[in-house]
Amino acid sequence: MTKDKRRFDRQGSAQRRRRNELERSRILEQFKTLEERLSVRFTNQDLLMQAFTHSSYVNEQRGLKKDNERLEFLGDAVLELTVSRFLYETYPERSEGELTKLRAAIVCEPSLVNFAEAYAFSDFILLGKGEELTGGRKRPALLADVFESYIGALYLDQGIEPVEQFLAEAVFPKVLAGVFEEQTDYKSQLQESVQREGLGPVSYTIIEERGPAHSREFVAHARLSDDIVGEGIGRSKKEAEQLAAKEALIEFNRQYAGL
Repeated sequence: MTKDKRRFDRQGSAQRRRRNELERSRILEQFKTLEERLSVRFTNQDLLMQAFTHSSYVNEQRGLKKDNERLEFLGDAVLELTVSRFLYETYPERSEGELTKLRAAIVCEPSLVNFAEAYAFSDFILLGKGEELTGGRKRPALLADVFESYIGALYLDQGIEPVEQFLAEAVFPKVLAGVFEEQTDYKSQLQESVQREGLGPVSYTIIEERGPAHSREFVAHARLSDDIVGEGIGRSKKEAEQLAAKEALIEFNRQYAGL
């Protein structure tokens, strides 16, 4: 290798390092917005960045070696422990089987996706170009993984108490509100009722989303033909639609069944 060639390679390496440093600084600046939203400040900023780094991004970046998969593994365990402790202390009258069933509903993928969406975690995920183009940013499994990896990063950076404080805002109020209890399927009940009367299908529309990202509310209308027959307000689209169906079912029973 000639002296000029070696000099060229060194210059190229230095330029790549400089670009990587600039990109890292830009990303960490973006994460300050997330920290403000979560009212937390990471001591190790690299842990926060890693929690949102998908393997596809690592594969496309020279010099970057850590994705969020190991943090996801840790976060899964920490989340299960903290949720288990909360349930154990909150519901002393419930059996082991009941607590296990409730915990499963809280830590399942759809629930984790809702938690992640409440804080707009998808806005901060670092994805490879291919994953981005195929809609990875909105993929439920990916969002659930990011929520768990964030829990793992927070635990490593600050310990169990800040994790519990975060869950006390993001998760536990929903548990106390009964969101994860076995819910009556009002939508199915309403559909069966209108079909018995020979009426048309019921449709649902989310007419409004309101409130800050970390405390979003959805407003749903239940429609029978062109008529609005129920309205529901919930912390998720699914909950809002169920509550709209419940209101419609009450009115339907009053009119057709004399209840």
